Amino acid sequence: MICIHTKHTNPYFNLATEEYLFKTRQDNIFMLWRNEPSIIVGKHQNTLAEINYEFVKNNEIKVVRRLTGGGAVFHDLGNVNFTFIQNGESDKLVDFRKFTQPILDVLLKIGIQAKFEGRNDLTIEGKKFSGNAEHVFKNRVLHHGTLLFSSVISNLSEALKVDESKFQDKSVKSVRSRVTNISEHLKNPLSIDEFINLVYNDVKEIYSDATDYELTQEDEIAINKLVEEKYSHWDWNFGYVAKYDYTKKGKTTSGLVEINMNVHDGIITKIKFFGDYFSMRDTEELENHLINIYHREADILKAIESINISEYFLNIQKEEFISLFF
Repeated sequence: MICIHTKHTNPYFNLATEEYLFKTRQDNIFMLWRNEPSIIVGKHQNTLAEINYEFVKNNEIKVVRRLTGGGAVFHDLGNVNFTFIQNGESDKLVDFRKFTQPILDVLLKIGIQAKFEGRNDLTIEGKKFSGNAEHVFKNRVLHHGTLLFSSVISNLSEALKVDESKFQDKSVKSVRSRVTNISEHLKNPLSIDEFINLVYNDVKEIYSDATDYELTQEDEIAINKLVEEKYSHWDWNFGYVAKYDYTKKGKTTSGLVEINMNVHDGIITKIKFFGDYFSMRDTEELENHLINIYHREADILKAIESINISEYFLNIQKEEFISLFF
């Protein structure tokens, strides 16, 4: 088994690294990594239905889709991510308990009684600190999990605070749980770097063939290519499996405006405005103009850049109008 402790904190790069190692190598692999503030959504989720769009935009939080299923999670530098990639027989690859047990063992060594609960969570005193997910490809499984050590819980809550009534779709929805940081339960002070070293060294002791590995220049070139082609793209992070109905009501300077929208593959296929607003022109003209536009702020702004929106919604500002879409 090769063991990697990567110092990269760019979520595009780290998620691409997982896929690269998973699909191009044959080794068994263990990796520890951290991301700068970001939201990582499950493969089968509607991204916009999982994030607090305004908070994410205003705080420049990256949003990245991963290979595995499950719900959306918030990452920051107070969160440690662990990844196991292993070969095996196809009917024995998925095993959440196997890959989370080393984490439980480490916590027990530092005096914390943690449990495996539900389908894929680790908890302390009933509060979640680790969510886990898996993906199988041929005879390999990728298992990864989060370890909240000293995350800013208020940012986590705010970034994932969503009005679910806006979206109607068949995508996988996240289950919100009460969460906690590992650091809150320590009997003796421990830095996040010390914690990372404990986990890393414990896993190396479990696997007798474990050896340290650093990404080569060749590895990084291939990973960056995957970042450029996939993980930094809106099509993957937002547009993938994006089929949903969207509704939002907003009180604007023009009055109450309600937007109803159908989106398929990230593209607006149908849109209708309702409300008690006043207008000088029929909003159906505007609706037709927005068909076949991506449900993406930059594209909507470009579509209306030469349009006087206040002719359709008296006195409304473009910023107010755009806010209705997210």
